Amino acid sequence: MAPTDEDNEPLTRDAAPAGTTSTERPPATGAVAPGGRMPRWLPRAMVLALALIAAFQLGSWAFHQLTGLLINILIAFFLALAIEPAVSRMAARGMRRGLATFLVFLGLTIAVAGFVALLGSMLAGQIIKMIEGFPDYLDSLINWINETFHTELRRVDVQEGLLHSDWLRKYAQNSAAGVLDVSAQVLGGLFQMLTVGLFSFYFAADGPRLRRALCSVLPPARQAEVLRAWEIAVDKTGGYLYSRGLMALISGIAHYILLQALSVPYAPVLGVWVGLVSQFIPTIGTYLAGALPMLIAFTVNPWYAVWVLVFVVIYQQFENYMLQPKLTAKSVDIHPAVAFGSVIAGTALLGAVGALIAIPAVATLQAFLGAYVKRYAVTDDPRVHGHRSRGPAATGMLARIRRPRAGRPEAEESS
Repeated sequence: MAPTDEDNEPLTRDAAPAGTTSTERPPATGAVAPGGRMPRWLPRAMVLALALIAAFQLGSWAFHQLTGLLINILIAFFLALAIEPAVSRMAARGMRRGLATFLVFLGLTIAVAGFVALLGSMLAGQIIKMIEGFPDYLDSLINWINETFHTELRRVDVQEGLLHSDWLRKYAQNSAAGVLDVSAQVLGGLFQMLTVGLFSFYFAADGPRLRRALCSVLPPARQAEVLRAWEIAVDKTGGYLYSRGLMALISGIAHYILLQALSVPYAPVLGVWVGLVSQFIPTIGTYLAGALPMLIAFTVNPWYAVWVLVFVVIYQQFENYMLQPKLTAKSVDIHPAVAFGSVIAGTALLGAVGALIAIPAVATLQAFLGAYVKRYAVTDDPRVHGHRSRGPAATGMLARIRRPRAGRPEAEESS
C-alpha cells in the first residue's frame, strides 16, 4: 500500500528546509544528559560534600576529646610566661636555662607542699578537737532539750539510736562508695598537675627555641609582631602574678596580726590561707578566704568571728581603693569594669581556670592593640570633663527658645 500524505506529515514537520540551520540548541551545562544519565560532576560533588562533613565531625569529636589537654596546655603556657622573667634573669647570669627553670619549679613546689601540709595539719587538729568535744556538746544539747521541753533524754539512748539508725547505715554505704570516686578524682588531679608541670617546664626551658621555631615559618615583618606580642604577654602575666603575690603577702601579714591578737589558733596558717585565696580567686576570693578564719574564731569566741568579718570588709575596701591601684598600675593597667567582665567571661568559657587567666590575657590583648591604635589629642572642651556646655551656641539656643515664650503674653493682650 502506497504511503499517503498523512503518513509522511511527521517526517516533513521534523525535517528542516534546505539551506537553513536547525533552531534546536544543545543541552545547557549541568542539565540532565541525553537518555536521563547523571552529570559527571555530581558524584564527585557528593563525595566531596560527604568528605567535608566527615572531616568536620571527626574534628569536632577530636576537639571535645582533647579539651582537657588543651586547657592544661593553656594553663602551662601562662605559668611559663609567669616564671619567664625569673628564669631569664638567672640565665642572663650564666646559669643554664634548664637548671634555672628547675630551681624555680623546685621553689614553687616546696612552697605549695609546705602550705598544704600546714593547712592539712590545721584541719586535722580542728577535726580531732571537734571529735573530742562532741560528747560535751551533746550533753549540753540534751540538757537544754530536757529543761526546755521537760523530757528525759539520755546520751546513751541517743547514741544507741544513732548507731542503729537506717540513715547512718545508708550514709556509711554511700561514703564507702564515694571513697572510690574521691580517690579517682585525686589521682586525676595529680595527673593533671603533672601534665601542667611538664608542659610549663618545657615552655619555660625551651622558650627561645620555641620562639625561633615559630618565627621560622613567618616573614620578617610578622616575626617582629609575634616577638612583640610574646614580650607583652610575658610582662603582663608576670607582672600580674607578682603583684598578686605581693598583695597576698601583705594581706596574709595583716590578717595574721589580727588573728594573733585575738588568740585564734593556727594564726600563721590562716594568714597564708587568706592571702592566697583572696588574691588568686577573683571576685569572691576575699569572702571565701575569710570564711575559714571566722569559723575557727567562732569556736574561741562568737564575738571574735564578728571582729574578723569587720576586718575582712574594711581591708577589702583598703585593698581595692588604695593598695591594688598602686601595685597594679604599671603591671596590669585595665579598668576595674573590664577586669570584672573578663573574669565573668573567662569563668563562663573555662571555669576557674578562665577566671584566673582572664585578667592577664585581657591586659596582654589591650597592650598589644594599644601599640597599633592611633590616638589623638583630646580637645579642651568642658563636656570632656563632665560639665555642661555654656558657650555662645547654647546661649543663643536658649534665647531663641525664650523669645517666643516672652512674646505670647503681648500677643494675647493685643488681641
